[in-house]
Amino acid sequence: MDTVNGGISFWYAHEGTPTPREPLPGDTSADVCIVGGGYTGLWTAYYLKKAVPFLNITVLEGRFCGYGASGRNGGWLYNGIAGRDRYARLHGHEAAVRLQRAMNDTVDEVIRVADEEGIDADIHHSGVLEVAYTPAQLARLRNFHSVEIAFGETDRVLRGARETAERVRVSGAVGSSWTPHGAVLHPAKLVKGLADTVEALGVTIHESTPVTEIKPKHAVTPYGTVRAPYVLRCTEGFTAGLKGQRRTWLPMNSSMIVTEPLPKALWNTIGWDGREALGDAAHAYMYAQRTADDRIAIGGRGVPYRYGSSTDNDGRTQPATVEALRELLVRFFPTLAGTRIDHAWSGVLGVPRDWCATVTLDRSTGLGWAGGYVGSGVATANLAARTLRDLIQQDSGQAGPTELTTLPWVGHKVRRWEPEPFRWLGVHTLYAAYRAADRREARSGSLATDRIATLADRVAGRH
Repeated sequence: MDTVNGGISFWYAHEGTPTPREPLPGDTSADVCIVGGGYTGLWTAYYLKKAVPFLNITVLEGRFCGYGASGRNGGWLYNGIAGRDRYARLHGHEAAVRLQRAMNDTVDEVIRVADEEGIDADIHHSGVLEVAYTPAQLARLRNFHSVEIAFGETDRVLRGARETAERVRVSGAVGSSWTPHGAVLHPAKLVKGLADTVEALGVTIHESTPVTEIKPKHAVTPYGTVRAPYVLRCTEGFTAGLKGQRRTWLPMNSSMIVTEPLPKALWNTIGWDGREALGDAAHAYMYAQRTADDRIAIGGRGVPYRYGSSTDNDGRTQPATVEALRELLVRFFPTLAGTRIDHAWSGVLGVPRDWCATVTLDRSTGLGWAGGYVGSGVATANLAARTLRDLIQQDSGQAGPTELTTLPWVGHKVRRWEPEPFRWLGVHTLYAAYRAADRREARSGSLATDRIATLADRVAGRH
C-alpha cells in the first residue's frame, strides 16, 4: 500500500470529509459575523451563543469547518502559549503567570465542554512529555523545566533517563520534562463535533464561502456581504489571503506522517502506555502522539514557508519532507524501521513577526481578531474565544472587565513581516540554521546551545 499524500489530512481520511453546508445565499446581516470555521471561530460562536442565546451569529468558512489547521494538526491539547516570555518582559512576571494559569485551565475547559456536549474526540488526558537526547538538549530542557516552574507549573516533573524509559523508550533519551496540563485528541472529530454543536445552538454556518475582505461592519464574499456590528477575523494561517493582510501573519507550514496501526509486539519495544503527547528539545522540534487506533502520528517542519505567503490547499507534502519525518520516527524508535507510512500531509499555522499570540477587539470599529498561535492553537483558540466573548460583552455594555480581558496578550500590537523576497529568504535561512544547530549539537556533545541557533532566535525575534 502506497503512502497517501495530501487529501487534507489523515484525520479526514480516517473520519471522512464532511459534506459542506450551504454557501451564503446573498447579502444579509447579523449581530456578530465570524470569519473562519476553525477552532477559534467555532469556539467563539459557542461561547457567545451560550452567554447571549438571542444573538444572531453567522460563521463564514471558505471550504468546510476544520479545513485548515484545525483539521490537520498533531492533536496536542496543551498549555503552551506563544509569546509568554515577551509578555513577562512587557507587562511583568505576574501578568504572564496569570496568562499561563489561564492556559493550564484551558486544557480542562476543552475536555469539560467536549464531555458536556457529547463530542467524542478520542481525548486522552495524560500530559505532555518532552524528551532530550543530546547534552545540549538536556541543558535546555532543564532550564525550560525551571522556567515553567517559575511561571507557576509546580506540578511539572523532571525525569532522568531511566524514568523516561519507563514512560516511553525513545532511543538515546537522557531525560524528560512532564506536565499534566496536556492531552491528545483526534483534531477532525473535535472540530466536526464543535461545528455540529454550535449549529444546534442556532448559529448559522455558511461553508464554501470565501471571505475576500474584512472591513468595519462588513465581511465581503463573492456571494454577498454580511453586515454586522462585530466582525471577527479567525483565519489564523489563512489570514494572508485577505485583502490588506498579506504581511500580518506568516503562514508557516508544518507536515505530518502517520504509521499503519502497530502490533502489540512493536508497542512492547516502545512502551508509551500512558499515551502522553510527545515532543523534544531540538531547535527544529517534533511533536507526536499515539493515536486511539495505535498508530504513531509525528510531525515537524518540512518546507517551512511558500513564497508570497501562499498556502497549499490539499496538504500535499514534498517526498523529501516525508522521508525526513520517517527518518525522525526511526531515530526515536529504531524498531519501526520497516513500518509502513499510511498518510502524509501538511497545513499552515499563523506566525506573527514577534511570535506572540494575540486577541483583540477594536472598540472603535467593531473588528476583532485572534490567532498567531505558532502551533499551539488547539488549546489557545479556546482561551482566545472566551476572551473575545468577554470583550464583546464588555464593549456592548452587557458586562465589565473580566480576568480574561485583562490578560497581557489582549490588544497586543505586532509589526508586519518584511516584504518579499526578504520574508522568504529569512524564514528559509532561519530553519536551515536550526537544523544545522541540531546536527552540530548532536556531533559535539557540548552542553551549550549551538551559537547558530542562538543567533537565529535573535534574528527571528523569538527572544
